[in-house]
Amino acid sequence: MTAWRLLLTRPADECAAMAAALAEKGIYSASLPLLAIEPLPETPEQRTLMLDLDRYAAVIAVSKPAARLGLERVDRYWPQPPLHQTWFAVGAATGEILETYGLSVHCPEQHEDSEGLLAHPALTAALDIPDPHVLILRGEGGREALAETLRTQGVKVDYLELYRRVLPDYPQNALTERITAERLNAVMVSSGQSFTHLHAMAGPHWPVVSKLPLFVPSARVAELARVAGAQRVITCQGASTAAVLAALEQHQPE
Repeated sequence: MTAWRLLLTRPADECAAMAAALAEKGIYSASLPLLAIEPLPETPEQRTLMLDLDRYAAVIAVSKPAARLGLERVDRYWPQPPLHQTWFAVGAATGEILETYGLSVHCPEQHEDSEGLLAHPALTAALDIPDPHVLILRGEGGREALAETLRTQGVKVDYLELYRRVLPDYPQNALTERITAERLNAVMVSSGQSFTHLHAMAGPHWPVVSKLPLFVPSARVAELARVAGAQRVITCQGASTAAVLAALEQHQPE
């Protein structure tokens, strides 16, 4: 495992936590956050959603920022979340944030993505009521697959969009200069948007960057990377530190 020299691209606070976990395993990493989280101001429509929180049979957080910012909104309007409600998280790390708040949370056990959550029996049970409503906590312009599938099942779905992800401002060639200076031999992205930012930041140097092993959290992001020309894509079956460590252990640099 120690042969890996990994570029981390998550938001800065998440890079720091993962770098520490990797260092404990003797894995070298460097951080170049390609996502920055910008909280969105609350709209009157969103305030209404929170005041009506008790009408949702299930609340789903699709990311760690969605969980953190969503709980801040809950705190603003509710002494405690409605007791009849079931909470879900797409990934284990997101679930941990909700559990720290005191919620009982269900997460996919194997595939940490929307498809894994849709197959969870607890979600099926939570929605087995007349006229079920679901609230999805997410960032601006997230994936539609989860809501679309639920709607085909007769579920009414609302979004609470809490933040946007932006590419931090870096000097030209910052990506390739970091890879070269620190002799990095792999890159990790945590979402489709972080891959899009990686591809954009590489610019004319993408043919070089595309040769590096790329660790991704899901089959969807893997397909996005392959279509763009990434030559060795490794799917981690989730974005958690444990999933990344498992993938690093199973694969070696060429």
